[in-house]
Amino acid sequence: MWICPKCNRNFKNTNQSHYCGDITSIDEYIEQAPAEFQETLQQVRAVIHKAAPDAVEKLSWKMPTFWQGKNVIQFAVHKKHLGLYPGDAAVTEFSQQLEDNGASYNKGSIQIPWDKPMPYELIEAITKYCVQTLEK
Repeated sequence: MWICPKCNRNFKNTNQSHYCGDITSIDEYIEQAPAEFQETLQQVRAVIHKAAPDAVEKLSWKMPTFWQGKNVIQFAVHKKHLGLYPGDAAVTEFSQQLEDNGASYNKGSIQIPWDKPMPYELIEAITKYCVQTLEK
């Protein structure tokens, strides 16, 4: 059993990745992420902004969320991967490209391993697809 020295929560794994307390912005989310992932998270954020310029940043389910009347896309840091949450339709649409980039996926979520190159162009394409489906 491990107790986080910041928030005093109990975890079964030592140094388990988690977020202490209440975060109120994507900046805070990234600042609390492990240091080795922060630059990548900022780049993912920038790519999503480029692809969804009208989306508003917010937190939903304690994850960075880009909102345009509905959730466009969300992302989250995990120990072994970046989680990307574009919804079922986008996952189905891009399943082959995800596999080609070493990512795994299931219903509405994508797992991009940290030990693979981050497919920024694919993240941009997925985000653009999500914006287009909102407009229909």
